[in-house]
Amino acid sequence: MKKIAFITGATSGFGRACACRFAEAGWSLVLTGRREERLAELRDQLSDKGPVHTATLDVRDSQAVKAVVEALPSEFQAVTCLVNNAGLALAPHAAQKVDLEDWHTMIDTNVTGLVNVTHALLPTLIEQGAGTSIINLGSVAGDAPYPGNHVYGATKAFVRQFSYNLRCDLLGTGVRVTDIAPGLAETEFTLVRTGGDQASHDKLYGGTTPLQPEDIAEQIYHVATLPPHININRLEVMPVRQAWNGFAFDRD
Repeated sequence: MKKIAFITGATSGFGRACACRFAEAGWSLVLTGRREERLAELRDQLSDKGPVHTATLDVRDSQAVKAVVEALPSEFQAVTCLVNNAGLALAPHAAQKVDLEDWHTMIDTNVTGLVNVTHALLPTLIEQGAGTSIINLGSVAGDAPYPGNHVYGATKAFVRQFSYNLRCDLLGTGVRVTDIAPGLAETEFTLVRTGGDQASHDKLYGGTTPLQPEDIAEQIYHVATLPPHININRLEVMPVRQAWNGFAFDRD
């Protein structure tokens, strides 16, 4: 089977790291993202390692997703691994203080976007059969509530349950489904969430040892290259220096 990975949100963070890791292993790549210039740069960087096809794409647009999949060149059509990485967090404030538009953006990207891409590629993945993978980027925030997590955490809980339900529906097809749930990881995540606040970024990651994008990319590659009879349902990955905390209380 020719190995072809379709990676959303490939212009930064986990997506970019995945593109580099799969390219190193000789996979053909379909890379999508909203930032055309970054996609072109990544294509130029990786093209000497193997075939790379890029497409500027906003996963929230179901028709655009369908058009990108239908327009794949013949040598990139038989996708064997979908990495649903595109996503974001916004508004790290109390729910009663955030704009409704920010909630809609997170839902449209993290939930609707993931559904759009998955639905468009399911026929292809099923056709390829045993050994193919759908790998969805969840988060420990989908399980652990904390202040300011509101809709972001809810979208990642959706990713977990959607992944489990897909497993049920795809039983017998050979297609594997995994929810990857990272903990604290140093990417552009906090800069996006805070509107570019570098101080908040530095405060969150300073003085500890967070995961790096390459750490998660390595786990995703591992899941995608397991023997065809093995499915990792969910893989939660946290830094050694991160753990849970207790309940909060409102006191007099």
